[in-house]
Amino acid sequence: MSRLRTTLWVLVAVAGASGLALMGTAAIQWMTPVRSVVAEPPATQPPAGPTLGDDDDPASAQRQPGSSIVHLADPTWVRETATTAGIPERSMAAYAGAALAVQQRQPQCGLGWNTLAAIGHVESEHGTIDGSALDPDGVASPAIIGVALDGDGVDAIRDTDDGELDGDPEWDRAIGPMQFIPATWELFASDGNGDGITDPHQIDDSALAAALYLCSVSGTVADDASWIAAIGAYNSSIDYNHRVAAAATHFATLP
Repeated sequence: MSRLRTTLWVLVAVAGASGLALMGTAAIQWMTPVRSVVAEPPATQPPAGPTLGDDDDPASAQRQPGSSIVHLADPTWVRETATTAGIPERSMAAYAGAALAVQQRQPQCGLGWNTLAAIGHVESEHGTIDGSALDPDGVASPAIIGVALDGDGVDAIRDTDDGELDGDPEWDRAIGPMQFIPATWELFASDGNGDGITDPHQIDDSALAAALYLCSVSGTVADDASWIAAIGAYNSSIDYNHRVAAAATHFATLP
């Protein structure tokens, strides 16, 4: 990751632009705005504190088996932030819920919703690339399937799933709104919407899997080297890192 560290660095701040809330208790999360070393740094003062949900019992914030991660985030915050950020509300609910779910499981990770949103933006335009859209259940339709990873301008990754997930029995292809390759999905497949199924084409499942994957790289993304390493593990391209960094910074510094 040394090449990346020569071009990017991470500033760590707390909370979201209007605040991201657990239902009933204020939740502090790390944000990861990133800039080029030749640019002026964004403001580092913490923004306004998080809003609260309708229920002020902290125990209500804990996700119950079979429940969806989207219920973790305050719906008013989700709606307002989605509008400000220009992100479909269904995708925003998944990013926010996944960040909060991982905060409960691995508070040391420090993953912000803005990083997940940045990856979703770069990978699939939040599930809307090439005419796709998320249905009310959060499933991308038509399914988002990437190019064959056959070594022609991309990594060469031979088929790992017999074409079961990506429809290609010869080469792997990235799948779903967060663009997992099948082998990685097998390791981090998650049930974010509580329906008992792990589906890479469903935004809650894929956002939660992405969050767990990012946190698995170094155990945290709350410092510059760890954030860069996590994004580099998702995609090693320096251009990709720059694009995710720019989007993450944009989302973290919204008014």
